[in-house]
Order: sequence, then C-alpha cells, then structure tokens
Amino acid sequence: MHVIFKAGDDLRQDKLTLQMFHIMDKMWKRENLNLMLNPYNVIATGADTGMIEVVTSSNTVSKIEKQLGGGALGAFNDTVIKNWLELKNSQLTPKERVEVFETFTASCAGYCVATYVLGIGDRHNDNIMIQENGRLFHIDFGHFLGNFKKKFGIERERVPFVFTPSMKQAMGGKSGENYKKFTQYCVLSHQILRQNFNLFINLFSMMLISGMPELSSKEDIWYLVNTLRVGEESIPTESDFQSILEDTGHQRSTQINFFFHNMVH
Repeated sequence: MHVIFKAGDDLRQDKLTLQMFHIMDKMWKRENLNLMLNPYNVIATGADTGMIEVVTSSNTVSKIEKQLGGGALGAFNDTVIKNWLELKNSQLTPKERVEVFETFTASCAGYCVATYVLGIGDRHNDNIMIQENGRLFHIDFGHFLGNFKKKFGIERERVPFVFTPSMKQAMGGKSGENYKKFTQYCVLSHQILRQNFNLFINLFSMMLISGMPELSSKEDIWYLVNTLRVGEESIPTESDFQSILEDTGHQRSTQINFFFHNMVH
C-alpha cells in the first residue's frame, strides 16, 4: 500500500465521509447492488495531520481533460473520459472492455447518489478520479452537509452532485444501455439509503461532539433529512431522479468550474 502524509487539513471529516461510503456500499451489496465504491483508507493522526492511501493506476478528471482534450478547454470535450478509458484498455478483449464501461457506469451512479445524500462540496475535476479499470471515485472531503464553496459571494457549485456530459458520453449517451442502467442504479441506491435513514441520522448525531466545524449543531443534520426525503410518503421514482440528472447534466456551470480549475492548476 502506498500512502501520503498530509498536514494542514482536518482529516476527521474525510474519515467520517469515507466511513459513510463504506456503510452505503455494504447496504447496497446486501441488496445485490454493487456500485463499485472505493472508500480508500484515511488515518487522522492529529487535529490537522494524517495519512491517506494512494489509489494506484488512476488519474484525476482534470489531467484526463488536459491530456486528451487540448488543455483547459478539455472541460468542454464530451468524449475525453470515453477516449481515456478506451486508450488505457486497448489491449483487453471486447468483453473485458465492456466490463470496464459497466464498472464506470456503476461507480458513477454510486458516487452521484452518495455525494448527493451527504452534500459533499468542493467537487472540482481534481477531486474526482478514475482508475484504469473504469472505477470512478471521489477524494478530499473538506466540505459536506451542503457547505458548498463560494467565490466573491457567488456559488461555484450550482448542482446537487457532479454529472457531466463526458460522463454520460462514456455510458453511450442518453440512448445508451449503460446510461439507462445508470439512472436505474441511482433510483434504487437512493431508495435503499432512504429506507435506512435512521442509521445515518443517528451516526451523524453521535458525531456532534467531535468538534468538526461543519457538524456542530442539529441544524447541520437537517441536510440529510432533506436529501433522504425523511417523512415523505411517496418514494422517488425513476422519472424523479431522471429529471434531476437531466438538469444536472445539462448545466454548463460544472464544466465552466472545471475549465477555470484547469486554467489555475
């Protein structure tokens, strides 16, 4: 295992988030739904120090955009993820390449729902990575429960989770079979979490005494109540989540955010 030592960040919030991912992963697998989450290991050794497991054979979406999309403008190239996965798996058999894109589809659905429910903020293209085997995963969880970042008073993140046209294109586009599976995965996985809302509410309530700045009062936990739709009689349908996906995927704000991040970094 490769690890990096990090100083200057409170990794307790990262640890808590990754533990929630691990719990979600177990819940989904118990219902025969494997969404390929990758809750890598984090150890907080102090208030602002710790160690993070390095996930090998992976790259950030930002680097993929720059390498295959012509630099910063790669944020607007809808084929970069698809092309990168094909390039990295060109030696595989056709059946194995199909499995790579199925893995991408499942993991993308898992992280869309997980980051939506937990309100993970600061989602830019250097905080989203993809392994060569197709598994997408998120890193760096310094903001959660809807604490989205602002720049000069302007909200940088205007979508409930990150789902870009390049991700959809890697699933074959709107009419692709993998995209249809993706929407079904999103609906089913959200329903499973909703059925277990008590566990998440209780776990976050127990962490109120930890002193984490974004989890300090009962009001912070209300974000979970809303995303898990606690108290609603009707359950989210595929058409409900489809509308959220369509709205999220068509908004250019995420691509613009990615573009500026590519320019600066």
